[in-house]
Amino acid sequence: MNQDPELLRRLLRAKDRMDAASHEALSVAQLARLSGVSAAHFARSFKQAFGLPPHRYLLTRRIERATALLRETELAITAVALQTGWQSLGTFGRTFRDITGASPGAIRAREQAAARTLGLVPPCFLSAARRPDMTIAVSEKRRQQTSGTMASCPTEGP
Repeated sequence: MNQDPELLRRLLRAKDRMDAASHEALSVAQLARLSGVSAAHFARSFKQAFGLPPHRYLLTRRIERATALLRETELAITAVALQTGWQSLGTFGRTFRDITGASPGAIRAREQAAARTLGLVPPCFLSAARRPDMTIAVSEKRRQQTSGTMASCPTEGP
């Protein structure tokens, strides 16, 4: 099913807002207003365009940011949760575990241990490995392949 290019531009505007402000409490209704469509139409169209419902996409972005903070800073886990938009440490921990398969503390320990041994791994492989498990829309995969994102990663060892 093809979507109207104008609608896709408006959906991208909402997606960009989620990327830039994933720590904010953005509702589907607010994002729909930004896109100029009803909340129900926004939710359906967003999932069709990007492969995930808007709420799941926003959660994934928050978890990506939290993982980066756990890896790169010494902030307390509570501070990481609050900085990435969570109101409850329990909800943060449960959602984090559901998406990554491990607790925030376990991820921090694993990432910090791995950082000492990853000097020879190409950065593009590291970013792919650190990305939470999420379904990418077919259009996104095609865009990555055509833009050469995948081609910049080496396919053979040194």
